Amino acid sequence: MNSDEKAAGILSSKIVDSRSSGCQLETCCPVSMKQASQYSIVHKVTQCSPSPVLSFVEREPQDTETSHVIAVDSDHECPKSGNLSTSSNTMRDIHISMRLMEHFLELAKENTEKDLETCGILGAFLDKGTLYMTTLIIPKQESTSSSCQATNEEEVFAILNERSLLPVGWIHTHPSQNCFMSSVDLHTQYSYQVMVPEAFAIVLAPTDTSRSCGLFRITDPDGMSILQGCPETGFHPHKDPDNGSPMYERCSNVYKNSNLRFEIFDLR
Repeated sequence: MNSDEKAAGILSSKIVDSRSSGCQLETCCPVSMKQASQYSIVHKVTQCSPSPVLSFVEREPQDTETSHVIAVDSDHECPKSGNLSTSSNTMRDIHISMRLMEHFLELAKENTEKDLETCGILGAFLDKGTLYMTTLIIPKQESTSSSCQATNEEEVFAILNERSLLPVGWIHTHPSQNCFMSSVDLHTQYSYQVMVPEAFAIVLAPTDTSRSCGLFRITDPDGMSILQGCPETGFHPHKDPDNGSPMYERCSNVYKNSNLRFEIFDLR
């Protein structure tokens, strides 16, 4: 095990097969197998329980600096400072591999083509004040074109507990909608953010030409206070905070780290 693998906190497992996929950072779209092989080494790993695991090791670049993950819009501009997280100075940094998002899109492709949402849970371990996202769990789920509900959640918690991981957020697709947080998404995000303040939501909208990828969190305390007192279920409107701030915002404490090794559990 090299130093980067130790830093990611995941041990090697027996390799029985291999495959590879990837996509461009800016648009989160699939690319060819030849292109993907330049960026990652992908191994299928045997596990007795609870299900097969896909283990990914990023190829170490010459420049190992980390940088912010930016949701790129149609003009490839950075978000304005007013749109960045209002709590970034009080939250721990999170490191994530962009390959994790890209492989999730590939695993969601069949549902996306059927106009069905796909969701996953993100697990991270804490090391010296920084959260490293090393695990993506795709649970059994029930999906429509505008919603996705995880089932058998005890399987998810078992994986998180076995690896001493924090549920730092979730990821889901909007197969035919824009990249935004619906009222149902906000309530789902609230359940994560109330447990782990750094928790965030990744929204992937492959048909949104203005912004296909967004990293969002509920504004705190304004948005969190409204959701805490909201008894509604299903799709419903929320009033804006009285001080004019938005219900949710883009994250500014998330960094891309190409040296992270990560696992994907597909429980479907």
